[in-house]
Amino acid sequence: MARDGTSIGVELAELGYLPDASLANALALMDMLSRPLLLEGEAGVGKTEVAKALARLEVTRLIRLQCHEGLDRSEALYEWNYQRQLLAIKAHEGRSGSADDVESVIFSEKYLLERPLLAALKAERPVVLLIDEIDRADEEFEAFLLEILSDFQISIPELGTITATSIPKVVLTSNGTRELSDALRRRCLYHYVDYPEVDREARIILTRIPDIDTALALQVAGMMEKIRKEDLNKIPGVAETLDWAAALVGLKVRNIHEAREIVYDTLACVLKTREDTLRVSPEVLDRLIGKVA
Repeated sequence: MARDGTSIGVELAELGYLPDASLANALALMDMLSRPLLLEGEAGVGKTEVAKALARLEVTRLIRLQCHEGLDRSEALYEWNYQRQLLAIKAHEGRSGSADDVESVIFSEKYLLERPLLAALKAERPVVLLIDEIDRADEEFEAFLLEILSDFQISIPELGTITATSIPKVVLTSNGTRELSDALRRRCLYHYVDYPEVDREARIILTRIPDIDTALALQVAGMMEKIRKEDLNKIPGVAETLDWAAALVGLKVRNIHEAREIVYDTLACVLKTREDTLRVSPEVLDRLIGKVA
């Protein structure tokens, strides 16, 4: 029986990942329909972490394809093991048999080097396949993915069509650096991952940093909400929140109102460009702290 969003949300929370209700429902639909899930959102909101948490939930392997400009089929799908092929050709020299016989041997799966996409399709049991930052890949590579996303199969000229041994759970992420094609979107379920609300971010902090006081967790989450509303080049994500909270705990801070200098000195956990560090001056920080209970 397929799990509903509430069940998946509870199970993920027990594993230390706290999805909101809409994300949990999207994961339930992904499971029910065996469809890929496209996650869009700003960098740092935790899209990649969704796939990691899903792999933990399913007690299965996570296979990750990190996309980048210039990514091609051989890097993502397969390569021939040329060294082994050359050795096999030399071993057949002087033996009886045609060139076609040799070719049929060296272009067999024995000489294939699996890359992430092929490895996911050939896995004996379903894995979680993370296609991370698909918007960084070229449009040609995006088009190449369509066969995999719709039919869970790939075509290798020398071998023919390889169909998935088991259907992987596919998660694609995009930071929105370019518009994705309608064809790719049609093949996927969709969810937009936003920055968490203060209460949920505080719960995330409490889950990941057990030693932190609840009041401090709420203050850090409240500060992050205020900082994200400033005119910054790089808006800090949840990972930065956790780094900052851990730093404050390590420095024995219990209340940000009583440790403003330490709070300012630890902004290196949150702000990642020179321009942003200049924007959040001590005066700006005092203003933001004043808005946090």
